[in-house]
Amino acid sequence: MTATISLPTAAEAEDRSSSSPLRLSLSPAGPAPALLDGAWWPRSRDLLAELPSLTAVLDRLWGRITRVTVNPTHWPVVPRKVPVAGHLVKVGSFLAEQDAHELLLLSYHVGRWNLLVIPPRTDPVSAAWLMTAASDPLGTSTASELMGEAARLRAVSAADGAVEAVWDSE
Repeated sequence: MTATISLPTAAEAEDRSSSSPLRLSLSPAGPAPALLDGAWWPRSRDLLAELPSLTAVLDRLWGRITRVTVNPTHWPVVPRKVPVAGHLVKVGSFLAEQDAHELLLLSYHVGRWNLLVIPPRTDPVSAAWLMTAASDPLGTSTASELMGEAARLRAVSAADGAVEAVWDSE
């Protein structure tokens, strides 16, 4: 069973006019570790703006998140530290060592998690598929493999739509 979490962020709790819940899907705890622990669908590529809400929610679930690493390929700016609910989360970047579509989170008490990062402008159908696939506790695909499969599925769907449009016009 996949846990999809859509909780208001700390800023949203203060500002009730906001309607932007956190888009996060996590794998259930299981005996066999999957390559990914879930997926996160941020609303922008601004880590300074996006990480506080993610880590604030995960702090409650996994214990205090102390460090996050990303591949800088898709992040225009990688801050060294991000303030989160009374503490600082250190942020690092690894170009060659880390999958370009993955976020690594470390906690003092529990360990590490790998999340697929779904690009902010991904269409909702693809994002839903990616969140489900990344949260599969038996998943064996990397973040980049899932992104490639989602692109392939979009291409097949677009081709099917084009064929159907031709049939409808005849």
